[in-house]
Amino acid sequence: MKADVVIVGAGPAGIFTAMELIRKGSKKKIVMVEKGQSVENRHCPKDKTGRCMNCKPYCHITTGFSGAGAFSDGKLSLSYEVGGDLPTLIGPALAQETIEYADRIYLEFGADDHIEGLGNDGERKEIRRRAIQAGLKLVDCPIRHMGTEKAQEIYLGIERYLQSCGVEMLFGYECSNLILEDSVCKGVTISNGKKDLEIYAEHTVVATGRRGADWLEKLCAEHNIAHAPGTVDIGVRVEVRNEIMETVNRVLYESKLVGYPKPFKNKVRTFCQNPGGFVSQENYDNNLAVVNGHSYKDLKTDNTNLAILCSHNFSVPFNQPIAYAQKVGELTNMLANGQILVQRFGDILDGKRTWPKELAQSNIRPTLPDAVAGDITAAMPYRAMMNIISFIQSMDYVVPGFASYETLLYSPELKFYSNRVKMDANFTTSLSGLHCLGDSSGWTRGLMMASIMGVLMGRQIAAEA
Repeated sequence: MKADVVIVGAGPAGIFTAMELIRKGSKKKIVMVEKGQSVENRHCPKDKTGRCMNCKPYCHITTGFSGAGAFSDGKLSLSYEVGGDLPTLIGPALAQETIEYADRIYLEFGADDHIEGLGNDGERKEIRRRAIQAGLKLVDCPIRHMGTEKAQEIYLGIERYLQSCGVEMLFGYECSNLILEDSVCKGVTISNGKKDLEIYAEHTVVATGRRGADWLEKLCAEHNIAHAPGTVDIGVRVEVRNEIMETVNRVLYESKLVGYPKPFKNKVRTFCQNPGGFVSQENYDNNLAVVNGHSYKDLKTDNTNLAILCSHNFSVPFNQPIAYAQKVGELTNMLANGQILVQRFGDILDGKRTWPKELAQSNIRPTLPDAVAGDITAAMPYRAMMNIISFIQSMDYVVPGFASYETLLYSPELKFYSNRVKMDANFTTSLSGLHCLGDSSGWTRGLMMASIMGVLMGRQIAAEA
């Protein structure tokens, strides 16, 4: 098969590459390869069974058109200060300008025009004052919340638009390797288990998301694509009653707080806050179960959940941060018999495990009902655990009651974007013809930053004769 542009991965970065090529009037033939299924064919059986079925060959929540975006809480961060290190590559001004451009496209396809986190200046200042006193930094970031159910509708509309514009989509195909000729990438080889294909293209865009970070890391090692081990995030998902987070939810919607707690001073941050949301399970390769969270526009619970993530950077000779994080997750899964572990914060401080009976008696009822009560500290590395405990105690000053005895911690929460592919401002790698975008590239974190990376990639390709 021949194409002008082959895009591996149909997440936001890949989607917006194709979208911008079309909007710039490009006549290039675009082929998009996606391991999972189209939006309309992505269905999580847990909706009916009430428990995770560990779907094979992939998890429908993390894999398919729009990647994890269609089944996430659908939050678009509208500030260049949030979402990874892309602004250091392209510049803050261009990053912010492109965010506003991509945001307008999401609005065209039905995103809610209401922006969370604006106004309430007096209360915002008070939250910031308390954060400063607690040794934390509050990052201002307006949020456009699509909601889990609305995000699926929006991405379905985008999928059909791209198809109507001639983008060829190959679902159920996995990229097995690159086609190289004299250190130039000429395309990819793909397979659906029954049929193998070679796709030759002038431009190969790899945008496989966090789901494909491990695969891309191995690809870089195999083909000597210039890269460096970057950061891996290990943490927990915290769940509290809405009453505890009431002011923060109303004023900020998502409290983006950053700290460097003693004694280790690793970067620790909040991420993906879901007022009235649900804690959820996702499954990665090798039966790795990780925890996440999402929130609907209309369906609400009595709880708010958010991630607390501890960033780890490794020095020589170690160069496998993704494998390290996976081992932490595997050990936690082992303790929970393949499920997610949940523990009360007070039990952690008391040095004891949590029992199901204790959860049943608490004010906070877990929104992930099949999570297994146990002992997170038996699997979490000491450095990460101490950072998380210190951060939660600092958060308690900003949000009184956050560090209550009954606060729930779920584990493992892992973010894989550690393979930092070396690229120029045009996203060209050390292999001519190969571009790496989105979370798997190590440069972005989240829907919006991945989207704008795709926009800029589309513009770059479209500008060529």
